[in-house]
Amino acid sequence: MPAFEYQALDANGRTRNGVLEGDSARQIRSKLREQSMVPLAVEQVGDREQQSGAEGGISLRLPRRGVKAGDLALITRQMATLVRSGLPLEEVLLTVSRQTERKRLKSVMLSVRTKVTEGYGLSSALADFPHIFPDVYRTSVAAGEQSGYLDVVLERLAEYAEKRQQMRQKVQLALFYPLLLTVMAVLVTIALLGYIVPEVVQVFDNIGQELPPLTIGLIALSEAVQDYGPYAGLATGGAILVGSQLLRRPGPRRTYDLLLLRTPLLNRLVRGTNTARFARTLAIVSASGVPILEALRISSQVVGNVAMREAIEDAARQVREGGSLAKSLESSGYFPPMTVHLIASGESGGNLTEMLGRAAESQEQEMETTTSVLVGLFEPALILIMGAVVLTIVMAILLPIFEINQLVQ
Repeated sequence: MPAFEYQALDANGRTRNGVLEGDSARQIRSKLREQSMVPLAVEQVGDREQQSGAEGGISLRLPRRGVKAGDLALITRQMATLVRSGLPLEEVLLTVSRQTERKRLKSVMLSVRTKVTEGYGLSSALADFPHIFPDVYRTSVAAGEQSGYLDVVLERLAEYAEKRQQMRQKVQLALFYPLLLTVMAVLVTIALLGYIVPEVVQVFDNIGQELPPLTIGLIALSEAVQDYGPYAGLATGGAILVGSQLLRRPGPRRTYDLLLLRTPLLNRLVRGTNTARFARTLAIVSASGVPILEALRISSQVVGNVAMREAIEDAARQVREGGSLAKSLESSGYFPPMTVHLIASGESGGNLTEMLGRAAESQEQEMETTTSVLVGLFEPALILIMGAVVLTIVMAILLPIFEINQLVQ
């Protein structure tokens, strides 16, 4: 039974949005009127084209946006559990749609169920929402349907989504405090130079005494912040905006990614993060029964660094010609030796999927350790820098006062 999104006015005149199942839009309108609501717009849930069933010129077309990784992991885990219990796929999708509290996901799952009831496969139904279910997700589901192990594939996808979400949360939590400290340090410095220092140094204007070089430099810097601070802020914002636009172009983006791979400390983070994504994705896709060349194509899409992605694509071409995946990745110089050795061991031992999983876990653990060390070093370093800045400002203010006291004595 198709699902329809509706927009209606309740008895109090408030706008209500929701999803109902019915044979047609007319039946949905009848149900709404039976609930003492006035239907404003009703249209079948779908994402590929805008339908014309809405009344009064109101559109309910679903926006092309994704969902949170945690929500995707949750519904995948629910589907895996229900499929393993033996429920028909239609009942699985209906149950998941009823359990989710996200209206967006409820609409999507009901739309997927509608396609399945019409005779389409689950992977074909998921293809209507590529911004929610990525290529790796849909391809793995298709392989699971063909092999008859859909429950196993869904469980692997759930673990994959959960581990990616956990990794993302760890990185975000690790970076939150340092970023907060940095922002506060910049704001405090600007406040001192732009507002506090000018008020304090006014006492030196009429003393008729030559000021120390440190105080003169502080006054000049303070005046620069007052006169050009807003323009500098606008210029910085404009530079960031222009830079973000340039990075969307292939040439500048590739140059930027190559620079990251050659920058000390940053190169370890970039290589480790992208290698972990690649190994984890290739493991889940190949374990689902997807051919290795297709698995390499899908896995390359999750790699954010352009240079590393090109290296994977080049490795896929060499594998197509009969070459070794490990040697192809090693020749690029972008992938950690541990990962290359594990892949080579998997190729020679016939357990590539297992070795890819170990490589992903190794890189994730190394990234977690590296991030913790860098954050641990960054926090005291930032405190020392702020202490030095404050000390410099205080000394620049106190030096003239000390000289005045010596003259008085």
